[in-house]
Amino acid sequence: MADTAARLPDPAVEARLARLDEVLAGLESTPAPALEAVRLLTEVYGEALARVLDLAEQPLREELAADELLGHLLVLHDIHPEPPEHRAARAVEKLRPAVRERGGDLEWAGVDGRVARVRLRTGGCGSGCDGGAGDPLEAVRAAVLAVAPELEAVEPVAEERRPAPAFVPLSTIRRRALPQEAR
Repeated sequence: MADTAARLPDPAVEARLARLDEVLAGLESTPAPALEAVRLLTEVYGEALARVLDLAEQPLREELAADELLGHLLVLHDIHPEPPEHRAARAVEKLRPAVRERGGDLEWAGVDGRVARVRLRTGGCGSGCDGGAGDPLEAVRAAVLAVAPELEAVEPVAEERRPAPAFVPLSTIRRRALPQEAR
């Protein structure tokens, strides 16, 4: 059994992923054989990961998919066992408390084709009170597309406008006389 204490903590993984992005961006000017080597290595690792999933029982598959790093790798290799709709809905639910903390609300509305739909109501405090958090819809887009890149976009669904209930003054309601019983 592998020693889990020797595993990289999440911040170290994130730092390596950021550096990997930089290195990969620099590869664009690299000769074709080096790029092919990276592509082939990625394909082989993806195949190995797919075989691990094939051998895993359902509870373990779910645990592997729920791990943030492994989940991203499964998505990268297009072998994530959970549909993108479920992953996106979970990402929205994770963001919901932060949106509510700022006086708004966020709700998953489903997928239309390859477009995720959300209901987003901001706190109404304007752009000056977001505490540097930026555009909430952009944060939702980033979170959803990170876990479900198969989706092409994230768009808000307009809130349904319901007419206000009609106000009927009590003084206008008259009591109807009950019909008299036949004698």
